[in-house]
Amino acid sequence: MEPDTLVREYLLLGLRFDRLEEGFVDAYTGDPALRRQVENEPRPDPRRLAGDARALRADLTSAGLSAERIRFLDAHLTALECSARKFAGDDIGFVDEVAAYFDVRIEPADEDTYREAHRRMDAVLPGPGTLSERMEAHRAADRIPPDRLGECVEAFNSALRDRVRAAYALPDTERVDYEVVGDKPWSGFNYYLGGYRSTVAINSDLDQHMSNLPRLIAHESYPGHHTEHCRKEAGLVGAGQLEQTLFVVNTPQCLMAEGLADLALESVVGAGVSGAAGQGWGRWAQEIYADLGLRFDGDRAEELSAASSGLLSVRQDAALLLHDRHASVEDVEAYLQRWSLTSPERAKQSLRFLSSPLWRAYISTYVEGYRLLGAWLDRAPIGPERSDRFRRLLDEPLTPGALRDDLVAADGAALGTEPPRP
Repeated sequence: MEPDTLVREYLLLGLRFDRLEEGFVDAYTGDPALRRQVENEPRPDPRRLAGDARALRADLTSAGLSAERIRFLDAHLTALECSARKFAGDDIGFVDEVAAYFDVRIEPADEDTYREAHRRMDAVLPGPGTLSERMEAHRAADRIPPDRLGECVEAFNSALRDRVRAAYALPDTERVDYEVVGDKPWSGFNYYLGGYRSTVAINSDLDQHMSNLPRLIAHESYPGHHTEHCRKEAGLVGAGQLEQTLFVVNTPQCLMAEGLADLALESVVGAGVSGAAGQGWGRWAQEIYADLGLRFDGDRAEELSAASSGLLSVRQDAALLLHDRHASVEDVEAYLQRWSLTSPERAKQSLRFLSSPLWRAYISTYVEGYRLLGAWLDRAPIGPERSDRFRRLLDEPLTPGALRDDLVAADGAALGTEPPRP
């Protein structure tokens, strides 16, 4: 099969999944004729889609593509085959499902890690009452007044955009628009429209907090999802790698994108060094809020963020409880409240995301993406070398397996084993 033909068939395959579940295609910026073709076809048979994915994988090595593109397409065709089998009703274990989708193998965390995180958080927020009560009071004080949210979003969008454009070239015409939506299982979402334009939706059902807003804008826009889409459209797509015009959920692409986006704020602004406050994003955000007439303790925000980082795996463990160990909804909600120190309302919102047929495995993109990409970035010292590594994440069609191989080569020992292909 010719390379252009194979890539065209891959794009058609991915687009057909949107006929099974609307929203499966997160973004498509390629030839609109392919989308019209799929829209005019009968609803696809999931079994046929699984077979098509296997057939395309078998043709990869003879299609004349570079090794990098073969690795990217192989990982994504593996994920699409698993999705097709799930749509067809196959019984696939949750851990195996996550492995096929995201090229990682997950396991429960040690709850002692959560206890240590609680101890560190307790030191940051001393006072009467339980730690959960103090966290709830802290979140209430940290809440952004709804009538001030728009100007806060604009302030951080502008400040981050200036920093990113100085560090990583972006097309002059790129732009992000924001809208407020409700009744969604997520807090924010980037809709990449192509042509270097994005719309970022912010969920009005959830309170927005001063300590989280800079991270949300960095995650969705600069230098997160929007920046990555723009640079890959200008670079990879411009160079003829048309498989990059398609972004579908439950693929390794998602783990790479979410890991990059979760590391975006510290990558472009910085983080406190050796636990010293005032050297990273906290003081930077504090100054922006002060210009808006809002009081924000940047030092404490950084300290609390560092202390709570040990709770990274809680939601993934909740997903394992729900889907792998088949715990009750009530037990999973209680687990989230206990370890995340979250309200019943927040726990229910998290459970809604974890229960969605489309999104149930997606939490692992944040957990494992942050771990893997963070470990890979940490192999470079802070400064130009680290910035160059982050640029590679923005620009190259890397996969989790490729990063693991880099880490193995750097360390001389495996960080983890690659999950077997189903």
